Amino acid sequence: MRVFRLVFLVVFLGWLMSWIMLPTKLYKNRRTPSAKLDSKLNSTYFAAQGCLIAIAKLLHKSSALFFPCRFHSCLRVCLSPFTEEAGKAKLQKCCYKKSFVLLKTSSNCDGSFGIVTAMELAFAAMFIALLIWSLANYLYVNFGHLYMHKVGEKVWKAKFRSVSLRLGYVGNICWAFLFFPVTRGSSILPLVGLTSESSIKYHIWLGHLSMILFAAHTVGFIIYWAMTNQMALMLEWSQTWVSNVAGEIAIVLALAMWVTSSYRMRLKVFEVFFYTHQLYILYIVFYLLHVGAAYFCMILPGIFLFIIDRYLRFLQSQRRARLESARLLPCGSIELTFSKSPGLYYNPTSILFLNVPSISKLQWHPYTISSSCNMEQDKLSVVVKRLGSWSQKLYQEISSPLERLEVSVEGPYGPASSHFLRHELLVLVSGGSGITPFISIIREIMPESSKPNCQVPRVLLVCAFKNAADLAMLDLLLPINGTPANISQCSCKLKPISQERKSSLSQIT
Repeated sequence: MRVFRLVFLVVFLGWLMSWIMLPTKLYKNRRTPSAKLDSKLNSTYFAAQGCLIAIAKLLHKSSALFFPCRFHSCLRVCLSPFTEEAGKAKLQKCCYKKSFVLLKTSSNCDGSFGIVTAMELAFAAMFIALLIWSLANYLYVNFGHLYMHKVGEKVWKAKFRSVSLRLGYVGNICWAFLFFPVTRGSSILPLVGLTSESSIKYHIWLGHLSMILFAAHTVGFIIYWAMTNQMALMLEWSQTWVSNVAGEIAIVLALAMWVTSSYRMRLKVFEVFFYTHQLYILYIVFYLLHVGAAYFCMILPGIFLFIIDRYLRFLQSQRRARLESARLLPCGSIELTFSKSPGLYYNPTSILFLNVPSISKLQWHPYTISSSCNMEQDKLSVVVKRLGSWSQKLYQEISSPLERLEVSVEGPYGPASSHFLRHELLVLVSGGSGITPFISIIREIMPESSKPNCQVPRVLLVCAFKNAADLAMLDLLLPINGTPANISQCSCKLKPISQERKSSLSQIT
């Protein structure tokens, strides 16, 4: 598997190198075909794009090589029941890995960007440098060919058109990376220490960048057409080259997704954001019709991975999970316990997506796993708090008499290692249902604390609750079949705080 990962990493780096070389004069000179080759490759169907498609296929052949990444993920899932001991050894090895600790420390906690580490800042700086490098080289190469502009056209207008066009080219770079962060089962994210949950912010950043560049590209061309009295080109649908109408439809769809993806929209009307975001399918179609097959091949690797990931997730979601028990808490929360294969391993703070067809066949809701593989090898638990309409209906179904409840699951997705075990002291601060990931951490530590010569971190859990009834969430620290002796062996101090009583409760040791 290490050899496979190394090969995938080399292929991915080669694909990155192609983006670095793409705007340069060297690439342009190497790419420019001879007249004989041009006549052979420019077919009746593809016309002038025939040669570009052939070259793009050769230079971006890495998109086809990304298939082994998905095969590796499938193979890992299929073989997981037979690699139980290897999985345990891998978990123990990853738990105490201390590499890149300095780079992974938080450097910025601003609300607009979230928690950003030094490594993330470094990668962001390199990506911005790539965009600046690409735009500068595109303009340098193109400004050297301004003699090819239309007769009678002023040079500054030709430069204005060139800048508008190249802004779209730079936007393609952002779009090429847009789908990698949202490919949940990707084998690429773990190579750089990322999870599907933590990488969502990169998708958001890339989305904002690409929209700014594409909007500037669109507005620039509209201004250029207005200055040169060519507004009729807005209605042009070229059969052999760039289709302007398709580009305008694509930018309208993108603007709809962009506006509805703002933080306030996601917070207040999440379903509007979610269903509007499904317009990405139409957006890809009209984007392809606008730029042509040649440029579409350049962004194909990310889309290719995303489509396969969605297909694998679809196959997993078609299977029904076995719900063993449901525990109703006085605070209105529900603990759902599912049976699982002992070979399925996950780390604390992992998430699981739930779907209850009797409530909604389309809605999938993510919940943090509260159980631990070390304590419950054949079970998996999640906690659902009764807040929204979906969870209200779920609570009503669970509390009413029923023979069975069909539930589909997707996941789990989580970190590649339990890095928190390398610390001597863990200070966990939570509010309300935010205690759920900390429950999985404490459950992970409990079995380890009973082993001889095994050093585990001491834990201080400070949890604030709005109502006194919410203190029942602390019952989840122990599974249904657990005993107080399990937590007494762990060096864990709990300090619950109830806002309703306006006082700190007694400390439990």
